[in-house]
Amino acid sequence: MKEKAKEKPQEMPYERFLRFGPENLTEAELLAIIIRTGTREHSALELAEQVMKLARYPREGLLGLYHVTLEELQAVKGIGEVKAVKLKCLAELSMRMSAATAKEGLCITSSAQVAGYFMERLRHRQTECVILVCLDAKGQMLCEKKLSEGSVRMALIPPREVFLEALSCRAVNILLVHNHPSGDPTPSRADRDLTESIREIGQKLDIPLLDHIVIGDNRYVSFKESLWPQEDPSV
Repeated sequence: MKEKAKEKPQEMPYERFLRFGPENLTEAELLAIIIRTGTREHSALELAEQVMKLARYPREGLLGLYHVTLEELQAVKGIGEVKAVKLKCLAELSMRMSAATAKEGLCITSSAQVAGYFMERLRHRQTECVILVCLDAKGQMLCEKKLSEGSVRMALIPPREVFLEALSCRAVNILLVHNHPSGDPTPSRADRDLTESIREIGQKLDIPLLDHIVIGDNRYVSFKESLWPQEDPSV
């Protein structure tokens, strides 16, 4: 009797990378190269596939891992602390690269556009994050600067810090964006007081505050659209 032909060993992701290049690998295969080693029961590719299943709605794939916790990653047998930290770093890099691509040539034309740009980054945060957006005369983003993270009160942001950053960027106009971890974007009294203070100072310095966007869970409130009704809602 003829012996059965031995099955050819499956080509590993690393070898496939060298032969075909990264663009021809699946996200799981790319992730397997980062994971590098598997366990007795599962290969690195199988571990990668398990990790990919943790990706959360509304984003699948690598960007979906952004909101997966270290604990959830380590719950996958074969993913220890070191690998979990590497995967979280990879997810953070993916998010930053995605944001950098979206920012390239970004011209701010509406409050909805600003909210959409920051929504996924801010709506899942468990702490409050305040961001200053500096714009040129044409509405193009010059820079974004995190003013605070971890506090629960907008009142802790000194207006002086806002305008020192704006001046250093040579901003012509500015925007403020911050999130409410509760998911409810309704501005607080502290939000309103600080916004009015910054708006008044901006008018005096000729660096107007165009809007303040408060991000909630898949919704937002624009000061310009909702609280400054006498003005055009477009930024």
